[in-house]
Amino acid sequence: MDILETHAYDKRKRRNMSCALFVSLLPFFLSSALYLYLWTPDTKASLMTAGVKSAPALLLAAVVLSWKGGQSVMGVAGGLVFSAVGDCCLVWPELFLHGMGAFAVAHLLYSLSFLSSRYTAYTSSFTRFLYLILTVFGGGFYIYLFPFLQKAPDSHLLTPGVGIYVLLITLMAALAFRTHHVPTLLGSLSFVVSDASLALQVFNVVQPGQYGHIVVMVTYYLAQLLIAVGDVKAEENTDDFSKWKRS
Repeated sequence: MDILETHAYDKRKRRNMSCALFVSLLPFFLSSALYLYLWTPDTKASLMTAGVKSAPALLLAAVVLSWKGGQSVMGVAGGLVFSAVGDCCLVWPELFLHGMGAFAVAHLLYSLSFLSSRYTAYTSSFTRFLYLILTVFGGGFYIYLFPFLQKAPDSHLLTPGVGIYVLLITLMAALAFRTHHVPTLLGSLSFVVSDASLALQVFNVVQPGQYGHIVVMVTYYLAQLLIAVGDVKAEENTDDFSKWKRS
């Protein structure tokens, strides 16, 4: 098999994988659309609401498990399961701390996955600069939230809890930068945007507004999708981040 045949074979293999992956993601797209269609500001907290809200993350976990097997249980698949638990908890405002804890575990599992040998480490002055930006943003955002956290109920738990959570999501995003995977990077950034939007609304920094919840959920579902796809393709195209950076 000459080099042209090998290239054509690899191209067909990647195309077939992309098609199969897209088909396996269809239940996620449908369940996400269903939740966004059914949700209204007057939606009552219920087991049905929790189930519909958490279904997309669980379906993504099933996709990652089907492609990566048991190795993903302590990685992205496990993080998606804990995210689904967090989704359920956040349906009831009184379970906010429990939901934040579940998402904190999810970020730890994502971080462990990004540190695995399936993800190629990429370090340069550019990525170090991005680490600095993330650190400044995370620290600055927590300082900005601090007076609002002090006014919240259970502030003695929320204030340190949110601080730890900001640290963990910043770490997760920083580790995503050191991979060569654009979906992983964009997914982590979308997660940061989603959580920042949620925090501003939950802690009464800004009024939720008509589309506040939609912004949070669209960026959240997009984040989970990109992180899951990045994990499935973690052994492919290991130079896609560097190519993107050069373009």
